[in-house]
Amino acid sequence: MLVTSVILTGLLVPGAAAQPAESEPAPGAESMAPAVVELSEIPAEPPAQPVRPAGGELFGADCDTEIQGSQVTAHCHNAYPATDLVRLHVECDRWWDVDGDGVAVAVGPAGRAELVGRCWKEVRSAWVSHRRP
Repeated sequence: MLVTSVILTGLLVPGAAAQPAESEPAPGAESMAPAVVELSEIPAEPPAQPVRPAGGELFGADCDTEIQGSQVTAHCHNAYPATDLVRLHVECDRWWDVDGDGVAVAVGPAGRAELVGRCWKEVRSAWVSHRRP
């Protein structure tokens, strides 16, 4: 029992000797100092924001795309006063199946259009692109 206590004391003494004295600051104590904030430097109001440039008019028909097997159908409705040229793009899943890009269809103000495309086998993805005339 005496040998065990001597061994444990020998292991604890180097750790106690390595601790800094009370008068010495611990290493890295500078980073733990409290931050000082001058209240007079904080603006009473947020800084003025620059005037944003007037955005372009709203544009683009809303299109819903539906995939059923190898058939793709997109229903587009243009709720804006400018004509939108919409075009259906179909990407086929099989490497040998030809992807398709449909012709551009003009959808006038308050107009509707149905776009149809297909693959021989499965469809990987389909989307509609928009362009101004």
